[in-house]
Amino acid sequence: MIWTTVALVLVGLYLSWTAGRLDRLHARIDAARAALDAQLLRRASVAQELATSGVFDPAASMLLYQSAHDARLAAEEQREVAESELTQALRAVFADAEQVEAVRAAPGGEESADELAAAVRRVPMARRFHNDAVRAARALRRHRTVRWLRLAGHAPFPLAFEMDDGPPEALVDRANGGGPGH
Repeated sequence: MIWTTVALVLVGLYLSWTAGRLDRLHARIDAARAALDAQLLRRASVAQELATSGVFDPAASMLLYQSAHDARLAAEEQREVAESELTQALRAVFADAEQVEAVRAAPGGEESADELAAAVRRVPMARRFHNDAVRAARALRRHRTVRWLRLAGHAPFPLAFEMDDGPPEALVDRANGGGPGH
């Protein structure tokens, strides 16, 4: 009788610990997604600001502005595509170091270029943190005990955020101290 009680208590503690761990992972996913959303919004905002600064030729301004605008207003199911398109627009506009230097030479351009470079570097990190949390939660939710006893409750199955987040090399290299003469 005592061994049965001990076994039941141990099973109960394990299940409680597992459910708590799953809950913490879901909270971590929510926090990581909020951080990712903030970085994506920051990147799109700075890109829109630069697009309207008058530094770029009209075609580059239009491409950058429209891509940033679409990324900011994209519905959740279209968000990954819109953010990838903004990444591609940034790479196209900042394809060479001369464009980065032209932005930096404009009034207020140094700060704007540094802010964009920082945002462009932070997006992949925020996405990696989010996707790592999703991967950990998915692994725990795959366990039979979690599935059979429905320890995840009604929480939706976590989804990774997949997008093209490769930074424009000319922008990131210059911000890291690279560029001409380095």
